[in-house]
Amino acid sequence: MKSLVELFSDVDDFCQEFEPQQHQFLLETGQKHRRRKRSLCLSEVMTILIHFHQSSYRTFKAYYCEHVCQHLEGEFPGLVSYQRFVEYTPDTLFALVIYLKTVCMGKCTGISFVDSTALKVCHNRRIQQNRVFSGLASRGKSSLGWFYGFKLHLVCSERGDLLNIALTPGNVDDRKPVPDMAKVLFGKLFGDRGYISKPLFTTLWETFDVQLITRLRKNMKNRLIPLEDQVLLRKRAIIETIIDQLKNISQIEHSRHRSPVNFFVNVFCGLIAYCHQPKKPSLRFSSSLLLQA
Repeated sequence: MKSLVELFSDVDDFCQEFEPQQHQFLLETGQKHRRRKRSLCLSEVMTILIHFHQSSYRTFKAYYCEHVCQHLEGEFPGLVSYQRFVEYTPDTLFALVIYLKTVCMGKCTGISFVDSTALKVCHNRRIQQNRVFSGLASRGKSSLGWFYGFKLHLVCSERGDLLNIALTPGNVDDRKPVPDMAKVLFGKLFGDRGYISKPLFTTLWETFDVQLITRLRKNMKNRLIPLEDQVLLRKRAIIETIIDQLKNISQIEHSRHRSPVNFFVNVFCGLIAYCHQPKKPSLRFSSSLLLQA
């Protein structure tokens, strides 16, 4: 895991290029005219938010009050109260998205895995009472049953690096975001039976030169699959391991959000924290040998 200093250095280097461009854009569009200086700069706020997902704390309030304010005063001399920090949080969303997409994503090696997972925003019994995500979240169904929230779609390499992501309402078909996520891919893409679709296979093959490989359903005719592809289909659990780490270590899912913006900030910070892990789930084989078929 990167140290706090290394994390801040990476984030600050990004913000040095990002902030002037963002400020110029806001001036040209008339959305913002003043640039009032804050006690904490953008890179410091982003670093604290990301570092929370690398810590063992389960709630951000406890992390900020018990750890940051008591042990990190030297690293962040301009610390503010917890309530004030929460007010800073929404302004980091756009920067977090750009940082994740431009700095943290890995490179495709020709072997990729795709899957999705549910992100619940409340218990099913409280769906009718939930007003925070009205018009954004929706009811969906996964292998574990019905839920209310969003779906996180992921594409990863055999090295455990995230290649692309998509966040959709819970009722969106798993196959719908795949063409957009496949723009950065080449070679072979492995998925479960939920991605079986002849139009999707044709689109990926003809547009992006990506071969979609899935297992067959029981009512489908058998077809010959190369041995290398059969082996990789059995290794598809790597992306399920990544999802498990995102939920249980990076904590991208919980039901205590009080605003949609804070929900998105929490998700993207968790994804960034995972991308900075020094050791990720990976497969031990030579990808060049598997692609010779």
